[in-house]
This record gives sequence, C-alpha cells and structure tokens, in this order.
Amino acid sequence: MSDEIIPHAQHADLWHSLRHLTRARIGLARTGTALKTHDVLDFQAAHAQARDAVHTPLDVAALQATVAPEECLVVHSQAPDRPTYLRRPDLGRRLDEGCAAQLTKGNWDVVFVAADGLSSFATQQNAVPLYKAMKDRLTGWRIAPLVIATQGRVALGDDIAVALGAKMVVMMIGERPGLSVADSLGVYLTYNPYTGCPDSARNCLSNIHPNGLSISGAATKLTWFLNEARTLKLTGVGLKDAAPEEGVLSDSSTPLLQKDHDI
Repeated sequence: MSDEIIPHAQHADLWHSLRHLTRARIGLARTGTALKTHDVLDFQAAHAQARDAVHTPLDVAALQATVAPEECLVVHSQAPDRPTYLRRPDLGRRLDEGCAAQLTKGNWDVVFVAADGLSSFATQQNAVPLYKAMKDRLTGWRIAPLVIATQGRVALGDDIAVALGAKMVVMMIGERPGLSVADSLGVYLTYNPYTGCPDSARNCLSNIHPNGLSISGAATKLTWFLNEARTLKLTGVGLKDAAPEEGVLSDSSTPLLQKDHDI
C-alpha cells in the first residue's frame, strides 16, 4: 500500500459513496481541529428540530379533522403539563381519573391510541394514516373509536383499554427523537392489557417514518401481529416476529436504523 498522503479534498470524497447508505453523520470534513461551518449548522438545526418534536403540543383538532366524521375520543394522562410529563414518566403512564370516567366500556377487539409521546411530529404525521390502513385490513374486527391521548407514555394505553373494555390495545406513539430522525413513530401491541402490565407483554414496531418503515409495511406487519395475538391469546416475549417484510423501506437506498424507545 502506498504511503502517499491523500489530499484532504480527495479524502473527503472517499466517503461520498457511503453517505447515501445511512442517515448518520460520517466522514465529516474539518478545518483545522474544527468541523466545517455547514456541518456545525446542520447539527444545530437537527438538535433544534429534536427539541421542537419533544416540546411542540400535539394538534388534537387537526387529528380529529383527519378522521371526521368518524367519532374520536380525546384523553390525557395524569401529567398536567409538558414539564411535569418530562420530569414524571410515571404520571404519563396513568390515565386521568376524569377522562377514565368519561370512557364507556364496550365489547371491542382492539383500540388504537394516538399519543404524543416524545415526538408530536411523529404522531401528527403517521398515526392517522396507519390507523386508516389498519381499519382497511381488519375486516370483521370490532374496532373502538380512535383515542387521541396527550402527555402519554406507552403504558397509558393499558388504562384506556381497560376503561373501554378492549381485548387489545395498539399504542401509536412518538419515539424519542435523535439527531437524524425527529418524526419516528413507535407502535406497541398488548393483548389483554391491564394496569401495571409489564413491557415484556408487548410487541413493538419502531422507526415508522418517511425514511424508515413505511405506513404500508407497518400495517402489514401489525396486521400479522394482531391476527397471531388473537389466535394465541398473547403478545410479548411469547409472540415471535415472523411477519412479512413488505414495504420496509420507503427509500431502498436508506437502511433501517435501530434506535432507543421510550416506554
């Protein structure tokens, strides 16, 4: 191998063929010991977008409009505001008592919940399209009205399902944003939910966003999970993922990246 020193401009070009394979920041150029201004500004913009995803309120009225004239229920957790929600995850997992009293118990096979979680952007963009795609696929299922939940964590869906009398709950919730994706939706499926249900009793689909798992692909996998859960009467560690992979990526040049989830 030659010991010839590669000029910086040529060295930077070596990363060009790899950048389209990932949304991660790789091969960043530098000036002296510092990153170039363009990359610093891009990083700061991504950080600001992530913060906005966490703090921007979910536009409940807009979500209701997208499902109209279908009935839609609106609830909130025991966290009274966003600062409390961020400091007290436990309050985000429990349904407000007043909201619980307003929910009427029925005989539902499944209830879908659209919760803000840690990215209102993700829920605003992806939850209703996924809900509509699922309604088209679940022929013959008794599906409860869509529930929109604010200041919610994953376990909030358990209290909602119990109050409505639903056998299963599908919690569609905004995932914690990173510096490459701020609009990623997570879906958590729980069979026979109850207050205090452990996370090991859930199945999760993650990275649902325009550059990750598509709405169609998520709906295909979730339909499989729901049918298997109803047959086996369980979810979680006992239900292994053998779902089809249709439509995993909306852009075949962008791989699906795993990320941490908030539960």
